[in-house]
Parts: sequence; structure tokens; C-alpha cells
Amino acid sequence: MPLRTRLVRIDRTVRLPIWLAALLIAGCATPDASAPGTSVAARQSPEAASGYTSKPGWSTSRFAVAAANPIATRAGYDILQAGGSALDAAIAVQLVLGLVEPQSSGIGGGAFLLYDNGQQLQAWDGRETAPAAATDSLFLKADGQPMAFHEAVVGGRSVGVPGLLPMLEQAHRQHGVLPWSRLFDPAIRLAELGFAISPRLHTLLSSERYLASNDAVAARYFYDAGGQPLPVGHLLRNPEYAAVLRALASQGASALQQGPWARAVVDKVQQHPGNPGQLSLQDLAQYQPLQRDPLCFNYQAQQQGYFICGMPPPSSGTLAIGQILGILDHTRAAQLPLQQGVPSASWLHLYTEASRLAFADRAQYVADPDFVSAPGNSWLSMFDPAYLRQRASLIASEGASMQAAQPGRPGSIRLAHANMPPQLEYGTSHISIIDAQGRALSMTSSIEDQFGSRLMVNRGQGLAGGFLLNNQLTDFSFTPVDAQGRAVANRVQPGKRPRSSMAPILIYRQQADGSRGPLLMTAGSPGGSLIIHYVSKILYGTLHWGLDTQQAIALPNFGSTNGPTLLEQGRFPAATVNALRTHGAEIREMPMTSGLQAIMRTPGGYFGGADPRREGIVMGE
Repeated sequence: MPLRTRLVRIDRTVRLPIWLAALLIAGCATPDASAPGTSVAARQSPEAASGYTSKPGWSTSRFAVAAANPIATRAGYDILQAGGSALDAAIAVQLVLGLVEPQSSGIGGGAFLLYDNGQQLQAWDGRETAPAAATDSLFLKADGQPMAFHEAVVGGRSVGVPGLLPMLEQAHRQHGVLPWSRLFDPAIRLAELGFAISPRLHTLLSSERYLASNDAVAARYFYDAGGQPLPVGHLLRNPEYAAVLRALASQGASALQQGPWARAVVDKVQQHPGNPGQLSLQDLAQYQPLQRDPLCFNYQAQQQGYFICGMPPPSSGTLAIGQILGILDHTRAAQLPLQQGVPSASWLHLYTEASRLAFADRAQYVADPDFVSAPGNSWLSMFDPAYLRQRASLIASEGASMQAAQPGRPGSIRLAHANMPPQLEYGTSHISIIDAQGRALSMTSSIEDQFGSRLMVNRGQGLAGGFLLNNQLTDFSFTPVDAQGRAVANRVQPGKRPRSSMAPILIYRQQADGSRGPLLMTAGSPGGSLIIHYVSKILYGTLHWGLDTQQAIALPNFGSTNGPTLLEQGRFPAATVNALRTHGAEIREMPMTSGLQAIMRTPGGYFGGADPRREGIVMGE
């Protein structure tokens, strides 16, 4: 059926205070002894693997919150218990994540947010922007060649204007129930009393090569006097983070856009000794979050219609997911069930070929829509059934892999931009929440690479800690033009938002007339460009293969970003891997550290799942 376009089981009797829960989660993950260190394959994963802990999924009746760390999930649960909205809970969760999972997201970064208040669906863009002084040669060396990735990342050059707090503040003005300041209480208490360093944070600190050597503040906070990462279970306090949260609680997001905290951010960026950046006080003061129209498409699976909604550009996530699913609709993929509990080689061949086609279009066309026009003046042209049918015809069902696809021509346009060269993407965290009134939220937030730019903001008043700054500008193309002088759509430009793969998703039942019906699921994941595959996996697993959210999340990961076929290491039978090789694709087995969170409506309430590859849980009642 063609795609059609249109705009741990927690004992609920236990009521642990958040500071005590912080002391109890150490040791909750199982080390992954097979995870490689610094191979080329491993570098394609946004964050290092830290283990795999099987999870049962969680049933709730009234509300549910899913987040990447148990302490953060608990903060959201407490807010919902106090009568807060899904948005209120997400703000509390995010502020705690910035403390206990600082490598992935925080107030020094940005986010995309989908929010359904039961009457209206909104898409909020809190993506970082390039400083006004940035030029398209930002990541070119003196000889005109692009920098190596971490040469660009580490330091102030890569820092974009943070957008998370301004976005959350504006959304809260419309949809908050509890006072703004109340939402900061859990994170402030936790920062002052301390939290137990989790196995995942310790593992990432142990593998981190740049943080301690680049930033003395971060070195003092995360490492001991001998330069070793603080151990699992160490009670880590962050009074400087508590101080900035108190300012934000009383003054709003402006506390980070002007005044002493804004000056501390700018000084940190501009005064980096080896790689200074261009972020200014004016950039911070002028930042504005945007409310965009959600990007939605109708989809059929197992004779049931669905309405899938996500972020429009500058996110490429919804576009690529919709294209992959739509291309697969024109193949025999839907006739291929799981084999031995995992996708078959035949299905994986079709999926990765569809992925190559979608990623080729992504590299050619997708960028900040305030700077780049959509093909045919509508992003929906990339979902056109005739176009997707033509793209699917390029797939040899049982033949050789195309290995690397070329972009198509949606909307009968003439190519105006150069194809963006392959480039790594990193980081992020995801939150899914449905409250007791049915208000639903899906939010993916990020500081990009593991520990961002490796810059920790601290006002230098003798307090420990602070918060990390993003390196989101490295999501722009390092190469601004091709050999023919054609500009890359996703090149650096002043005030521009870099292309992202973040893909928060809300899924609805489809009405008989094709319109949006009742909410079915909220889902999303971290994972850089692989987010697209992680979210596609849970959609296909639940909608086509009839899995619950936890079963779909636990499926092995797979995909292609228009290069090798990527398979999660140690999760596929040898026969499946060998069968894929007969199609001529290069196979790369590697850790693929997704962080999926999802909540699905059930006849009795909700069922939530959290990724066994990270530390998240679901809570609710």
C-alpha cells in the first residue's frame, strides 16, 4: 500500500525521594566486554557502548514517562503526580538529564519538541543557530581542506547558540500547569545533594580522550587528582549547576541569554586557547525558538491506517523515515516476517537499499528551510507516491546492492545544490511522556558529540561543576561547495540552524477520511544519523510485526547511511550476515547504541519501553 502524504517494572508502592534514588542506581548496567575501542566502525556510533541490560517493559493505566536515566524518569513521575502536564514533566526530566547524563544533552544545547495538548499538535524548534560572525569556511583549514572532526569539535569553534531553555520557556507559557520555578526543584536538590555516578557515565568518561585535557573545570569535576574518572557510585555534587538553575528558575531563560551567565558562556567560547569560537552576547540575546508546522504522512500497515507526525526541516528525521517506509511499500518487504526473532536477510537487503535512496536525497536537499527551498517548494514532494515508486524500482529485489545511491529529482526540480559529503553525526537523549489528561510529548535533545565541545561553563567562584556546551555547528557541512563551485545546502551561514537527524515522533490512528485520529504512540531515540534507523525500526516492529514497544526496541539495530550495511555487533545469525554479503554490500558489524524510549496506548492504558543499551526506564501509574 503506497505511502500517502498529509500535511523496570517499578513497584508503585515505593516512593523513594529523588536524592535517594540517585544513590541506588549504580551497578544497574552490565558491561559489554565485546565493545571495541576506537575502530572506524565504532566511531560511527554517537556514544560508546556501555552494556546491554534486558528490560521487561512497563504497563501503566493513567500516565507514563520514559527517559534515559532512572533519576530523570523519577523527576518526571513526581511532577505528573503533583498534577503537572506532560510538558511540565519533560522540563523537570531534561534539567535532571543535564546533570546525570551530561554527555548527551543539557542547557548548553538544543532540542526538537512535539507536543499534543489534546486539541492541537505543535512542533517546537529549539535547534542551535550559527553565530552572526560565522562564515561557510568555518571548518576549513588554511589550505582549504576540511578539518578533521575532533579538530573542529574540541573548543569554542563548534559551539552554536543554545536553544533548549528559550524553547521550553515559550512552550511552557502555552502549556505549563505548574509554575516554571517548581520544575527546577528536583534538579536543584539533586545538584546540591549529589547523585551516584552511573556505570554508563563512568564508562564514557573512561573512554573519553579530550574532556580532561581540554577543560580544567571539567577535569576537576569528572576526574580525581590522578586523572582517573570518578568511580561508579561516587556521590557527585554540582553546586555551580544548582546556581545557574536557581537563576533560570527565577529569571527565566533570559538568565542564560544576558547577564553574568551569558558572559560566562561567551568568555568560555571566545577565550579557548587553541580553537576559539565566534559566539557573542548579541547572539545569545537575539536567539528565538520557532514553532513550525509538524510534518505528517499517512501510512498503512497490516490493513490499518496510521498518521505519523514528526519534525520538519532542519530535521531530516521525519523526511528520511517517511521515504524509507514509503519506498518499502513498493517492495515485498511487508511479506517478510521476522526469522528467529530478527529481521531476515531478504528484508534487511530491501531496507538498507531504501535507506541508501533516502539518505542520498537527504544529503542533496535537506537544510534549514529559512535558507534553502524544498524540492518543488514543498517537503511533501519527497513523499509523493509516484516518486517513491520510481525510487523503489531502483532496488534489485534479490540482486546486487547499489552500495551507494544517487539523489533523485522530487517535484520535477532542477538540481541547484551540491551533494553534501558524508560526515559523522553524534549525541542526544530522548524523552517520551503521556500525562493523565492524554497530553503527549516527544522530545529529542542534544549537545551533539559525547560531552559536546568539551567546554564546561563555570563562573569561577570556587564552586564545582557547571554545564557543558554543544558542538552542534559540526552538523553543518565542513565543505561549503563542491568541485564545480555549487553550494552545499547544509553549509554554514550566519543565523542558520544545522541539519539534524533528531526524530521525535507521535503516531496516531488514521480516521476513515485519512485525517488524524486518536494518539497511539510517542517514540524517539538518540544516535546521530542512525536515529533515523532506530525510529524506523520501532515503527516497523510495532506496526508491521505486531511487537510491543519493548520487544521492538530490543530488536537488533541495522541500517545504512548510503554506504556500508551496518549491523549491530553480535546480534544477527552468521547465516543472515553471509546472505547479505551475497548481495554485494559491504557489511560492517559494530556497536549501535540506540537509546529508544516509547509509550504505546493499550486497551488498559499504556505500555512503555526503554532501550536495553542505555540506562532508561519507564514510570507511571
